[in-house]
Amino acid sequence: MNHSVINVGQIRIRYLVDGSQAGGLGLFEMNVPSGAHVPPPHSHTDNEECVYVLEGVLRYTVDAETRDLKPGEWMSTPRGSVHQFGNPGSAPARALVMMTPDIGAQFFVDVAALAAAGGPPDRARLAAIMTRYGLVPAAPKFMQVQ
Repeated sequence: MNHSVINVGQIRIRYLVDGSQAGGLGLFEMNVPSGAHVPPPHSHTDNEECVYVLEGVLRYTVDAETRDLKPGEWMSTPRGSVHQFGNPGSAPARALVMMTPDIGAQFFVDVAALAAAGGPPDRARLAAIMTRYGLVPAAPKFMQVQ
């Protein structure tokens, strides 16, 4: 697996283990600049996720619990739980994200292509990509991470 970087808007993803082909564990590094545009709140139909912060502060919300995760802290997302993240700090945040079974790097490639199209995000196309990979967008009013 090459460890190429996928830029999804302002967020940088570097896949370390793409488990999507074998239905196994996936691992990627995620860099989130301060104030970056982040994915909408969503859940995973078939996947569990764990976020482990390496640098900076990542505000992570799972269902009704929100925490500002610092280096060495982590939070898991059971399948079906609505989650969202953001970077409330002034420095970039860097985290390892583990997912099982993995949705794979291709999801981020597809979303990156949509983000690179320019203009306001096409929410219908984003929802279609998310759905194809088993992600379920949450109701717009469910949560807001500042």
